[in-house]
Amino acid sequence: MKSVSVNGRTYAAPQEPIVVVCVDGCEPAYLEEALKAGAMPWLQGAIAQGANLIGDCVVPSFTNPNNLSIVTGAPPSVHGICGNYLYDRESGQEVMMNDPKFLRAETILAAFAREGAKVAVVTAKDKLRLLLGKGLKGICFSAEKADQTTKAEHGIDNALAFVGRPLPSVYSADLSEFVFAAGVKLMATEHPDIMYLSTTDYIQHKHAPGTPVANDFYRMMDGYLGELEAMGCTIVFTADHGMNDKHGADGQPQVIYLQDLLDEWIGQARARVILPITDPYVVHHGALGSFATIYLPDDVDQAALIARMAALPGMELVVTRVEGCRRFELPEDRVGDLIAVSTRNFAIGTSVSKHDLSGLTVPLRSHGGMTEQQVPVIVNRKLKALPAGYRLRNFSAFDLACNYAIPAATPQRKAI
Repeated sequence: MKSVSVNGRTYAAPQEPIVVVCVDGCEPAYLEEALKAGAMPWLQGAIAQGANLIGDCVVPSFTNPNNLSIVTGAPPSVHGICGNYLYDRESGQEVMMNDPKFLRAETILAAFAREGAKVAVVTAKDKLRLLLGKGLKGICFSAEKADQTTKAEHGIDNALAFVGRPLPSVYSADLSEFVFAAGVKLMATEHPDIMYLSTTDYIQHKHAPGTPVANDFYRMMDGYLGELEAMGCTIVFTADHGMNDKHGADGQPQVIYLQDLLDEWIGQARARVILPITDPYVVHHGALGSFATIYLPDDVDQAALIARMAALPGMELVVTRVEGCRRFELPEDRVGDLIAVSTRNFAIGTSVSKHDLSGLTVPLRSHGGMTEQQVPVIVNRKLKALPAGYRLRNFSAFDLACNYAIPAATPQRKAI
C-alpha cells in the first residue's frame, strides 16, 4: 500500500492497525473525573505510554462539521460541511446537510481504501453514515440502523446479527456501546487496516463530568479500547466538541431567542436565524446550541445590528460573514450575513414558540461555541516530535496516527 495525499496533507501507510475514535461531546473534564474515579485503566496506561494532549475542534462545535474535519484532515472551508443544517438562498429552503452531495473534499478513509487498505467505519447515528462513507469502498454502517445493512450498500450483511447485540435506542448509552462492540468485533474478524468509530453525545447532554452515569459510560468505553489495544492497534482518542451547562443556578435554560428579538428590532420575518445544531434528534438539547448564523435583507445596517446583538447578555461574539468565516475557517457560501456565538452558559434559539423543551428531563447542557472548542487528543503510542508551530486540532488525528505515532516495539501484525 502507498501513502496517500488528501487535502494538502500526505499520510503514510499504517504499520499497524489504526483506530481513530471520536467520542461525541467529550469535554476533557469527563476523562479527568473518570480517571480520578479509577474508571479508565486503559486510558491511564495509554497516557503513561503515549501522548495526552488538548487540541481545538472546529467552530461551530457541532457533530457533523467536526466528524468531517477529522476524516478529511481539513476545516469546513475545504470540505464544506459547516453544520447539520443550512439555508439555501436559491430555493428558499432550510435543508439538512447530511447528503453526500454537500461534501466537497475526499476523505482519508476513501483515499486509503482506493490504495487497497481495508477500511471500516461505525457511527452511532445514520445522519453521518452517508457523509463518512462517501467514495469509500469498505464497511460503513450506523448503530442506529444496524438491522438494515447490506453487503452492497454498507459492506456487511446484517450488522446487528454480526455484532450480536440488540438494536439500541437512539436516545441511549447503548447506541455508543454498540459502536465500540462493533469495532472490537470488526477488528477481531475483518482485520481492518484503518477504522473510524464515532459515538453519540446523549450521555454528555444529560450528565455532567464526574457523575456516576458519566463515569460508568467512560468505564464502558475504556474496556473496549483496551480490547482494541490488545489486538495491536494504534488508537487516537479525540472528540468532535466539548459540552457545557447552558442554564442558570436555578436549573432553567439560559437562551437568547434571537429570531424573536430580530423580529422586534427590524420587522417581522425580515431576518432568518439558522441554528446549525438542528437535526432530527432534538430531545436531549431542544435544538439549542451556542452558534447561529443570520440572513438579513440588504437594507439593514449590519454594523448597528452587530453592536446591538453583541450587547445582549450571554452573547460572546457577533461578526460579519467574512470575518467569521476567516476566523472559523468556514465556507462563505453556506453561512448567513452574520455569525453569532453565545457565552459558556448561554444558548441561542430562534423563537420561544419553536423550541419544544419538554424532552429536557435535566437542566440543559449543550455546545456549539468557542467555550466547547477544547477537546482531548490522546494517542496510545509515543509520538515523534511535532514541527514547530504545529497547531493541534481534532482533525490532526490521522496525521498523528500515520505520520507521528511510533509503532509498538513488538507489532502484533506485519507491516502493510
